[in-house]
Amino acid sequence: MNHESKIKVIFIGTPEFGAIILEKLVKTPYKPILVITAPDKPKGRKQILTPPPVKVIAQKYSIPIEQPNKIRDCKLKIENLKPDLGIVAAYGQILPKTILDIPKYGFLNVHPSLLPRWRGSSPIQYTILNGDKKTGVTIILMNEKMDEGPIIATSNLKSQISNLTYEELSEKLANLGAELLIKTIPKWIAGEIKPKPQDHSKATYTKILKKEDGKIDWSKSAHEIEREIRAFYPWPGSFCSWDGKRMKVLKAEVLKCTKTCPKGVLGKTFLAPDDKIAVQTGKDFLVITELQLEGKKPTNSKDFLNGHPDFIGTILK
Repeated sequence: MNHESKIKVIFIGTPEFGAIILEKLVKTPYKPILVITAPDKPKGRKQILTPPPVKVIAQKYSIPIEQPNKIRDCKLKIENLKPDLGIVAAYGQILPKTILDIPKYGFLNVHPSLLPRWRGSSPIQYTILNGDKKTGVTIILMNEKMDEGPIIATSNLKSQISNLTYEELSEKLANLGAELLIKTIPKWIAGEIKPKPQDHSKATYTKILKKEDGKIDWSKSAHEIEREIRAFYPWPGSFCSWDGKRMKVLKAEVLKCTKTCPKGVLGKTFLAPDDKIAVQTGKDFLVITELQLEGKKPTNSKDFLNGHPDFIGTILK
């Protein structure tokens, strides 16, 4: 029996991670008949109403779209479509049991970590923040709890992750997740996969990131701050203040402190080799290679110092 031709799929997701997975799914026999995503939101300084990345892909392939404030408002719509399977990729709301029970084959969630590690809304950022050496994607059969459903499939990311930003790691994991999902759906539909309960005793959790999480605390080690800069790019960004203005640190590296290193108060700036900026942290120096002063364009440290010769020796707050 050919299951594929009869499968009706709905897709629920919002950011770029979900958009990458949706675009790959569209090119298979599992093209969704409905996409549910978050409402358009104002973005940037001019607060222009912007559609989420998943909506952009759905429009590109003429898939019907719903953008409810609360997912439960779509219950009737979903029921009327009689979907066989639901796919969720980075949506941001927990689905109630009344919706989870609608599709015959349930809802599969593509989660960008190796569950039960990093349940919650920010698994990619926490992977970077904690200096994890490995990560991957997990597909779970959803229940009404957050990322606690039994495991259907996992895949480890083979590449090195120690120097990746959130955006870079998210893209790699989305592509890996899409590949795993497309391989898994026919096996799941055919009843070839037995869900495996997670080991809840090994669960770790992430929290929702807030704008203030990006404020640099110079008492942390240079390694911790460097990981934050990669995890928080592009949002909420890593920032401090200099001369009363907000300064974003876009790229940085760690300079290990030797016995001959100058020592200063936390946040004090020194000149590092190659006209880079070194900042005193709780342990070692953070070398800033790219930064952006409030109201200005991003610049490398050499050009910044040329325009601000009084910068070295000052203290970043």
